[in-house]
Amino acid sequence: MSTETAKHARDPLVSGARKGAIYGIIISFSGAALVGIIALLGGDFGETQGKILLTTVLFGAFSITALCHLAIADRAMRLVGMSGLLASGVALVTGLVLIWRDWADSDLEVWFRVFAAGGILAVSFAHANLLLLLVGRRRAAIRWGLAATLVAIAVVAVMLILPIVTDGGIPGEDAADVYWRVFGVIAILDVLGTVVVPVLALFLRDGAGPATPAAQEVSAAAPRHVAGAPLQLRVPDDLADVVRSRAAQQGRAPEALALDALRRGLAGDDS
Repeated sequence: MSTETAKHARDPLVSGARKGAIYGIIISFSGAALVGIIALLGGDFGETQGKILLTTVLFGAFSITALCHLAIADRAMRLVGMSGLLASGVALVTGLVLIWRDWADSDLEVWFRVFAAGGILAVSFAHANLLLLLVGRRRAAIRWGLAATLVAIAVVAVMLILPIVTDGGIPGEDAADVYWRVFGVIAILDVLGTVVVPVLALFLRDGAGPATPAAQEVSAAAPRHVAGAPLQLRVPDDLADVVRSRAAQQGRAPEALALDALRRGLAGDDS
């Protein structure tokens, strides 16, 4: 087979980043636990110890959101994952500034606003990226439910960020009651979709619904008992996802890519 065909479906760089995020979670929260234990046993918990504890917790939170963003980093929606990593990075840097700067400084308010906005975006992207793992499902209920939930996530994030960056100018005192009532309704729909859509994905399998071209026959169907008739081959869902992803990367039709891979594989067996 060629190098491209033999290449693993998952990007090694992304896999390594995922492992790094997992190690970051373990190390950060283990460090936070260690600092807490030492402070409790030693009886001395001052400002420096508090800053160290907050730093380890911040790195742990960054690692958790980064792991969520990396869940789709090797898929067609990788741009959303990269945007989430950027938001997490902004929250990490500004959070470190807030922790280690003198807390009496007057300009920390600006840093706090950037940190809050970055944190909200990081969590929202992490939430969306986990749901985007279902983007390839073909059931209409899952597709529409996923789209509605993603819209709700975006609206909730924007409605939280606007009052922060405008210092309460939006929604203002007059419209505050209506604003937060609308926010509450959308937040409830957000939670509802987050729970219902993955549950539907567990029970509604794609095999019973209409298949997309990438999961249909590689060639036209024909009676199997006729000699020389085209072979009908149905691709399993997991393999169809790999074919779609590789075809999107190469800018080719999934069927053509699958046929080429099959030919090369059979040629390799013959040799």
